[in-house]
This record gives sequence, C-alpha cells and structure tokens, in this order.
Amino acid sequence: MPLVVPGVNNVGGGPDLNKEEWLHKLAGKTISESSSDVTSFAKQDLPETHRILKPGDIMTRDYRPERLNVHVSEEGTVHDVTIG
Repeated sequence: MPLVVPGVNNVGGGPDLNKEEWLHKLAGKTISESSSDVTSFAKQDLPETHRILKPGDIMTRDYRPERLNVHVSEEGTVHDVTIG
C-alpha cells in the first residue's frame, strides 16, 4: 500500500496550486518582468514561491508543495509547469 501524506500526494500540489490551471494560464506565453498580455505573463502574478527553469538548468530536488516550477524553452516560451 502506498504512503499517503496529506498535502504531498495531492496531484494539484496543495490547496492553492493547481497544475492544470497554471498550465492553462501560462502555456505558450513568455514570462515578463512587468505586465501580462496575450503573449506574456507578468512574473509578479506568479505565486510568491516559484522558479523558472530553462533546459539544462540545475535545480534542487527538495519537494515544496507551495512552489510552482515554470518550465520554459530556450526561447523563453512556457511549455510545462510542475508543483514542488
């Protein structure tokens, strides 16, 4: 039987983060420093705990259910998000 730990086994990543919702908001956009529009999303509107990851970036492997990981292409376009 698998170990079930409240908040850790939640596919959505916790009470405030939902992978599908964030992916819908961000997929195909770039992350901008200041404002959101049709092709970009303002960094200030991301959850407080987030990180933006490009291919090949080094990242810690610690799991933090409140952290949104935004995966971008070399060109900076969001193609995936993960929680943790």
